[in-house]
Amino acid sequence: MTMKPAARPASAHFSSGPCAKFPGWSPNKLKLDSLGRSHRSSLGKARLKRAIELTRAVLEVPASHLIGIVPASDTGAVEMAMWTMLGERPVDMLAWESFGEGWVTDAAKQLKLKDLRVLTAPYGALPDLAAVNPAHDVVFTWNGTTSGVRVPDASWIAANRGGLTICDATSAAFAQPLDFARLDVVTFSWQKVLGGVGAHGVLILGPRAVERLESYRPPWPLPKIFRLTSGGKLIAGIFEGETINTPSMLCVEDYIAALEWAQSLGGLKALMARADANAAVVQRWIDARDFAANLAKHPATRSNTSVCLTLEGDAAVPKSMVKLLEAEAVAFDIGSYRDAPPGLRIWCGASVETSDVEALMPWLDWAYAQARG
Repeated sequence: MTMKPAARPASAHFSSGPCAKFPGWSPNKLKLDSLGRSHRSSLGKARLKRAIELTRAVLEVPASHLIGIVPASDTGAVEMAMWTMLGERPVDMLAWESFGEGWVTDAAKQLKLKDLRVLTAPYGALPDLAAVNPAHDVVFTWNGTTSGVRVPDASWIAANRGGLTICDATSAAFAQPLDFARLDVVTFSWQKVLGGVGAHGVLILGPRAVERLESYRPPWPLPKIFRLTSGGKLIAGIFEGETINTPSMLCVEDYIAALEWAQSLGGLKALMARADANAAVVQRWIDARDFAANLAKHPATRSNTSVCLTLEGDAAVPKSMVKLLEAEAVAFDIGSYRDAPPGLRIWCGASVETSDVEALMPWLDWAYAQARG
């Protein structure tokens, strides 16, 4: 009989989004002078610009790339890129989990792209990356949040490509190295690795993406919140803190606080090291159990943020475990995504303390034993 563990995680927040707040977070860490002020005031613009500057510094975005804050989280940023840039060339869409499949649906059924090729793989695997045509535009997720499968690197993207690369990096940014030289568009949301508050997305554009925006006009109408150009020229203010719609300045201040925390740790390398350490704890637990497996079949493709597990037994086992762990207040929101195979999904991003992941592991043993009866 597996005994109930005595030690508990100090924080039970292992959700894959919104994710855990950074250690030591409190409302007192937020500057509130910008609240109740216009985001177009000198103070509002300065704070939005501060968020952009810190993003560049912490994420190590090269000077060649522009950074903008846009509406509707990562979804808004990806849609903005797809609606404004796709259609000039054939498009390769990569999908190996639900969010990638969502972008395929939008390309095929909403934009109705004529020259569209979809490369897919089941949960746990990657499509054939070598099959991507460098003359085509390509849309892909760097890290599949709902499958725990990531691309190992960007070597499959041709340096001399003709098409654009549009990368949904929302659960990879600040945790995995992004090769900006091979990424023309990168998107993410605040509520993932840095544990920020949602509702806003970040859109990063390389020179080739800007060139596409200024030289190509899509054949479909563009909603106002998707428009990145005016008179055939990029709206530069978007990338200097002049947002398209009204942002929550409280969310902005929360994001700035998270970025400043990241800087205090040592920046990107420190963030990636924290995520790697957290994921390693879970993988060691998996390796020592004959009833658990990482959904990602190949080690090089295993996420260090959204670690997805499958368990021996029927679908009722992980569901029961999730309820047991939540009732004990040791792990919240760790059930697999609704479209994914039954299992668990443990967020291991940088805002999670390794000691909390370590404290959770014995509870998984206990909950599994309880669920199996």
